[in-house]
Amino acid sequence: MGNAIALLNDLTVGTILLNCGSYNELEQELITVLKNKKIPYASCLRELNLKNHRLLFLNHKIYDNENDNSSVIYTKIDDKTFLFMGDASVDVEEDLMAKYNLQEVDVLKVGHHGSKTSSGKNFINHIRPKYAIISVGKNNRYRHPNDSVLNHLEDSKIYRTDLDGSIMFTFKSNQLEVNTCAP
Repeated sequence: MGNAIALLNDLTVGTILLNCGSYNELEQELITVLKNKKIPYASCLRELNLKNHRLLFLNHKIYDNENDNSSVIYTKIDDKTFLFMGDASVDVEEDLMAKYNLQEVDVLKVGHHGSKTSSGKNFINHIRPKYAIISVGKNNRYRHPNDSVLNHLEDSKIYRTDLDGSIMFTFKSNQLEVNTCAP
């Protein structure tokens, strides 16, 4: 989110999607820029259809924690499932398990950079991700990812942006192929 406004100056943007809940100062500033540039935005979506794929937004509850209001997105491409957790915490994970029939997922974008507030053992054991992607800066001041989260993910193939750089999934003969580009 921190570089969203800068990206608007470098990229052509069609529409911005925002999570549910109230907007913080940075998000309000972004909305002002969007209005000035006449770029549409939407918030608190339930689903989004993109050509042959449907993104389901699972988190609609309003929490008193900004991270917990993150968009949580589920999609299926061919027969592979993807779950993107944003910065959602264990509280959201528990709510999602109670509300949805989440099964095993192929690819999990780990919540909150692998913080100890997310990726609870109960949740990870429930969805049993084959691949776990942790978006995290090298030598970050929060020391993410947390060792307990890495332990919860021990049965998953873990990719981390601080160690692996860019991570790209492609489909070849209905199989996922993972490519990385060193940082």
